[in-house]
Amino acid sequence: MSPTARKCVCRNFCLEIAASPINKEQRTQNECSFCLSPLSEAPAVGSIEMPKLKPSTQAARREHILDAAERCFARSGFHRTTMQDICREAKVSPGALYLYFSSKEELIAGISERDRSQLAQQLAELGKSGDLIAALRRIAEHYSIEEPRYKRVLCMEIAAESTRNPVVGEIFRSVDRYVIESFAQLFAEAQKAGRIDPAFDPQLLAQIIVLIGDGLFWRRAVDPDYDAEAMLPALIQLVSTLINPVPEGISKVQAANDPGASR
Repeated sequence: MSPTARKCVCRNFCLEIAASPINKEQRTQNECSFCLSPLSEAPAVGSIEMPKLKPSTQAARREHILDAAERCFARSGFHRTTMQDICREAKVSPGALYLYFSSKEELIAGISERDRSQLAQQLAELGKSGDLIAALRRIAEHYSIEEPRYKRVLCMEIAAESTRNPVVGEIFRSVDRYVIESFAQLFAEAQKAGRIDPAFDPQLLAQIIVLIGDGLFWRRAVDPDYDAEAMLPALIQLVSTLINPVPEGISKVQAANDPGASR
């Protein structure tokens, strides 16, 4: 390591690597240019020991950082947000942030994977529900009413960035494929069980439902006056018509022979 290498002494494990002696005119203090903490001679990188935390503590810190990143990206956009901004929002040191995420793209991947995991749980419960439409309504209420609006703004920000950034684009398309395939599988199983009698095949039906969801997300993100509670009943009625749930007591064969019986 260069003799001019320094480490931050605020215990955040930042490294300041200088190719030449510190320019006193540019920085009047012997500071880390990243977090402005005092610098001291750095030991070899391999000799730095990271604090050992319980898995539950590590998971909580990771979630806390992702929450902060969501707010920053929604507020300032992907490009204007810096890793330093996220450190300030989360009230963590740069070392603590980089211990979990090395880039903004990794943060987007973490946010997306967390959302995917949450949706997987919701779809698992949806598949077990005796009332498919009521369960779908609860999911719609969660995303369009209960969750804060900045999360919908964040979705639009990630979607826009996916058109310019190949890494974010692959993350976005991966989640999109997962959502469509998950709904398609759910509808196929419900149709096979005689619980629904849709006019479209499950794959196309899933794409239509996701398209409606995209519209809900976009409208809430761009229109502060959008009244999701007033709009939701009509949308649920539309979704119910598309899915066409079969009432209990009507056999699968009867529904197939007489489509009007399930309406």
